[in-house]
Amino acid sequence: MPSAESQANVLIVDDDRKALLAMQELLQSAEYQIVLANSGDEALRCVLREEFAVILLDARMPEIDGFAAAKLIRERPRSRHTPIIFLTGAYQDPSSMFRGYEAGAVDYIVKPLAPEVLKSKIAVFVELYNKNAALMREVAERKRAEEHLRTSQENLRALAAHLQSVREEERTRIAREIHDHLGQALTAIKMDLTWIGNRLSASQKALMTKVKGTFRLIDEAVQSVRKLATELRPEVLDELGLSAAIKWQTKEFQKRAGIRCSVTLESDSFEVDRERSTATFRIFQELLTNIARHANATKVNVQVRADGGILELVVEDDGEGIAEAEVDNPKSLGLLGIRERVLPFGGKVSILGTRKQGTKVTISLPLVSGAGDEAKRQELRR
Repeated sequence: MPSAESQANVLIVDDDRKALLAMQELLQSAEYQIVLANSGDEALRCVLREEFAVILLDARMPEIDGFAAAKLIRERPRSRHTPIIFLTGAYQDPSSMFRGYEAGAVDYIVKPLAPEVLKSKIAVFVELYNKNAALMREVAERKRAEEHLRTSQENLRALAAHLQSVREEERTRIAREIHDHLGQALTAIKMDLTWIGNRLSASQKALMTKVKGTFRLIDEAVQSVRKLATELRPEVLDELGLSAAIKWQTKEFQKRAGIRCSVTLESDSFEVDRERSTATFRIFQELLTNIARHANATKVNVQVRADGGILELVVEDDGEGIAEAEVDNPKSLGLLGIRERVLPFGGKVSILGTRKQGTKVTISLPLVSGAGDEAKRQELRR
């Protein structure tokens, strides 16, 4: 691979010292550096130390000749693709030339050399080398940018998952406080009001009417407290698990939206941790919300199963069918939120829509945590 910053090198290999120096003088240029080697062995040492834009190699040398040196150069990963031009002092028969090309030569030049021709050929290879070096720099920069972007995305997703977890914990805390403190306070007020009502005489009809009206207000407040606490964090999810929570949410949705729903569960309970249960349940809520808002459906089928270490939630409606353009629309925040919820667990989302026939959404979550994801969540907690 070309060096990112260094000037191009040209290697000249010839056992004749005078010829070597003459070539150096002839080819001297500010565009590249010339490196000299007076044997095949020295040439091999050079290619191990440095990279070259082109190698000029004398075909006839003692010990290791140019053909053998070229083969050895081609065996080195660093110089496997370096262009080699064979130089020879006498006309070579076709078999010798074929031997040179077989050894990896890109050209075969017979001395005496035509300086301008050789210079132009070297200039071409040097330019190719420099362009390749620039390309490799660009590739390296893009790889660094992509790695940085990937790391940033992973950190943002880990942060988003952490924030989701914190938000769920806070919702749970607030729901319990509302249920416990506000609910208890309303119950105490109702008990006191009952005590007052029992001590009113029959002649105090106006006060009795007021007490009964206050009873109704308190009952409505209790129902509102329960509804608010449930919306913040359904108690059924923590107490009875995911399957029971999905059944409950489906019934609530059917009553509220007036859409017929059916639920198919592989079993009444799934061995799912709290984080996956929460993510799956919130995704399910989002899907039902989308159906109520956009699908114009009359029926919803829900399936939940766990098989092969994968938890799968399938929600299918018979509504308008989501358009393909909407599936990947960055402005579809609900779908974007669903995808972001499954990413920390290495999950997948499949959305298939058929016009006027409905939409099918499949959520798949591995039931085993990835070490990397868990480490990031732990780091964020610190």
